[in-house]
Amino acid sequence: MFDVKRFIKSFHYAIQGIHYALHSDQNIIIHLFAAFAVILLAIFLDVSPFEMGILGVTILVVISAEMVNSAIEKMVDLITKEHRAEAKIAKDVSAGMVLLTSLGSAIIGILIFLPHILRFFR
Repeated sequence: MFDVKRFIKSFHYAIQGIHYALHSDQNIIIHLFAAFAVILLAIFLDVSPFEMGILGVTILVVISAEMVNSAIEKMVDLITKEHRAEAKIAKDVSAGMVLLTSLGSAIIGILIFLPHILRFFR
């Protein structure tokens, strides 16, 4: 049976997680500033709705990856306080995930913005 109270509570927990990430992870703030700049540039360059959608999805993927990275780092810190190779691997791999999604989104941004920017030089 569908439990409405439990469903609403899950949104509350999710909002708490977003709030925590925004207030404890400086990298998410950096990604949000970059996202804001991308959105402003997209508006200025009058990108198509489809292109704006692609930019929006890439922004969400990068911020989500950063949040997963933060969660993995906190979980590893909870499990062990000592320096262990496995803990380092988990943290490094999750940081690598963020790096790859950021590089991928930068490439997508270049592919979307470059034609619009080149219009100014014709």
